[in-house]
Amino acid sequence: MKKIEAIIKPFKLEEVKDALGEIGIEGMTVSEVKGFGRQKGHTEIYRGSEYTVDFLPKIKVELVIVDEKLEEAITTIVKAAKTGKIGDGKVFVSNIEEAVRIRTEEKGSSAV
Repeated sequence: MKKIEAIIKPFKLEEVKDALGEIGIEGMTVSEVKGFGRQKGHTEIYRGSEYTVDFLPKIKVELVIVDEKLEEAITTIVKAAKTGKIGDGKVFVSNIEEAVRIRTEEKGSSAV
């Protein structure tokens, strides 16, 4: 099993969720996060004072899937989240050793 963590722009969440649903991936965890990469934030003016916004609002989508769905899921996320502009985000993949569904105590890929 693999865990995918995708950091995306907030307005792309619905597109990513719908695209993943179309390929049969339904379960995911979504968090509102803040961060920056090469984008380095931006400068804003508020009431005549200029200030720098270092951390930009982003969405983190986390899902655990079976290995066979990995490439399809990554491709789907990238395609749905891409705007072609700086700050589109990143996708990270890590291994999952075990998963347990608390309600039924199922283990492994059947718990996902």
